[in-house]
Order: sequence, then structure tokens, then C-alpha cells
Amino acid sequence: MKTSKSIIAAFLLPLSVWLTACDKDDDPLPEPEESGNTIVSGNISTNTTWTKNKVYELDGRVTVLSGATLTIEPGTIIKGQAGAGASSTALLIARGAKIMAEGTASAPIIFTSVADEIEPADVAAGNFASPNLAPTVNGLWGGVLILGKAPISASAEAVQIEGIPTSDQNGLYGGTVAADNSGVLKYISIRHGGTEIGAGNEINGLTLGGVGSGTVIENIEVVGNQDDGIEWFGGTVNVKNIMVWNAGDDGLDTDQAWTGTVDNFAVITPGGHCFELDGPEGPANTNPHTIKNGYVNAENAGDLINTDANTYVNLQNIFITGIKAGQVVRHNAPGTGVVTYTGINLDIPSGVVTDYIKNNAGAAVAVAGIVKGTANTFNAAPLSWTWASKAGALN
Repeated sequence: MKTSKSIIAAFLLPLSVWLTACDKDDDPLPEPEESGNTIVSGNISTNTTWTKNKVYELDGRVTVLSGATLTIEPGTIIKGQAGAGASSTALLIARGAKIMAEGTASAPIIFTSVADEIEPADVAAGNFASPNLAPTVNGLWGGVLILGKAPISASAEAVQIEGIPTSDQNGLYGGTVAADNSGVLKYISIRHGGTEIGAGNEINGLTLGGVGSGTVIENIEVVGNQDDGIEWFGGTVNVKNIMVWNAGDDGLDTDQAWTGTVDNFAVITPGGHCFELDGPEGPANTNPHTIKNGYVNAENAGDLINTDANTYVNLQNIFITGIKAGQVVRHNAPGTGVVTYTGINLDIPSGVVTDYIKNNAGAAVAVAGIVKGTANTFNAAPLSWTWASKAGALN
């Protein structure tokens, strides 16, 4: 036995010397750099809590499965790794699961990219802006998706959500439970996301698919998302105090006969339409959704408001400024839908208000409730905590 150990030792000694010599080579292999973050991947199947003293790093699509609740403490930072295609990084709350993410104005919960150098000490000090990424940077990770069992109007009672590959059945949303409860989102900032999983199939900053009225969503900021800021696919959930800043596509996008309300919101410099409002895609649903008390800066936008021929929506008390020639309210009527406008103020640079309203054929039309004016019922105070507000985007 002693002889064997001696032989092994004799062999290992030159090997260690050889390894040391290699380590001193002029061009050594770099060691992987560790972020120090808590890496999260795969599915969450049991009740789980994320705490503010850690930074959580999403490695690929992380799904909270039916029956499980993810609780996130105020002030927590979640960062998504870069990903593309079917491997896009996102946080998905599946039907039957819950998220309890209740931030506060002094300690918001921030979803961002691993490229963002923001740390818990920044949030604790009240510094909510990214220290190194501009608010226009987008597409660095996916986004947040919440799916529920509330009614939708689509090709079936439940369908696959945009942004999640059809191979993942956790991407199904829709059902018959109007008051379905997917949890709570309060004081949430979602940044630099919107990666593509395929041509024309991106992830929104916040996606709400069949989310029910038992869910609480308020005080939400979306910054620099490559696709839409927030998109609803059916459902009944109500949302209030919303900030969408520098969306690459639409500010607010509604589909599949969503029947809830957005109350008190700002959409600042979207790259697509300020509002993309579509009607049922399946069984008829004539119950409207409501969008009210909003401020819009349309400086970089396409259409100001875009509806289709079967959209049912009430638009109330919205002030739109930053308007340029060629930007219009696309009033796609007549059709089966009903669109009502009350107190829609267009801060137009010249001409008359009918120059900024077009029908399906592109002809100028007069529509009751749309006027030239600057009346503004948006209340900025509830969103004073946001990066956008602190950066002066509301000025």
C-alpha cells in the first residue's frame, strides 16, 4: 500500500507542476465571471419568496406553476439573462398560479436586464434609474407574463399566449372564471425587455392573458420595451396608475374582448401606435373596455388611436400632445364595434381637428368627443416614484 501511494504521489507532483506552468501561460483560459446573483431557472412548483437582500437572475423562461405562489418583497431586483427565440428569458405566471409582488413607492420591485448595473443599495437609497442603461435601450430580455382563467374571445376558450412557444402548455390562457385571481402587482418597474421569439412574435413589457378581476394591478411602469408596453388578451382585470415610457411598438394594446378598465395612465413617446385597440377574435362580445384619465406624448408614434371595425371601447378624458402631421385617430367605423370618445383633447400643431381623424378609407371625418384642446385629468402624483417621472419625462 505504501508503495502504491508513493507511485501516485510521484505522478501527481509533476502533474501539479505542469498545471501551474499552464496557469502562467501568456494566454490563459479566462475563468467564468460570477455575477453574485441568485440564479433561477426552470419551474417554480412550490410556494417561494424572493427577498430584497438578493438579486435574482432569470436563466431562461421561469414559470410559476398552477397551485404555487411566488412572493416578491418590496425593493427586490430581478434581472433577466439575454435570450432569443424559444429560449427567451421571461417570468411566466401560469393559469392557477399566483404572484404576490407588492412593492411600495419607496421600494419598488424592479425587473430588468443582467446588463443593468442597478443594485439593492441603489433602490434602498431611492435611486431607481439604471446607472448605465439609457431608458431607450430595449430587447435585452423578455418580460413578465400573467395568465389566468377569465373569458377571452379567441379561436377557443383557451389559447396559447403570444411570446411563449406552443410547445410549452403553461402558455395557455382563458377560461370561464371572470373573477379569477392571479395575485397582486403593485409598484413594479419592468425595463429593457421585449426580445423576439420569432418573426412578429415579441414579448411585451407586461402581458395579461385572460387575467381575472380578482387580480390587483396598480402602479406599474414599463420602460424601453422592444414590443408593446402592456398588452391585454381578453380577461376582466382592472388596472390603474400606469406609466409606459419609450415602448418600441404600441403603448397600450388590447385584444380578444378585454372588458376591464385602465384608469390614470401616461404613455410617453411610443414607437408604434399610442393605442392599438382590437375587438373580439372569436365569439362576439359587445362588452366594452374603458381607458380613461390619461396623458400621452405622441412624439415618435404612428397612429394616435387605432381601432378595428369590431372594437368595443370607451375612451374618456385623454390629453394627447407632441402630435405631428400624419398622426391620426384611426376611427375604423362603420362596423360591428362601438367606439365612444369623451373628452379626447388633441394638442394639434395646426389645422382643424378633423385633419387628425381618418376613417377606414383614409378620409377625414368629424367624431363627437374629440376636440382641439389641452384639458388634462391625468394625476401624475401616484407615479412620482417612477424612473420616468424622476427623469422629467412628464414635463
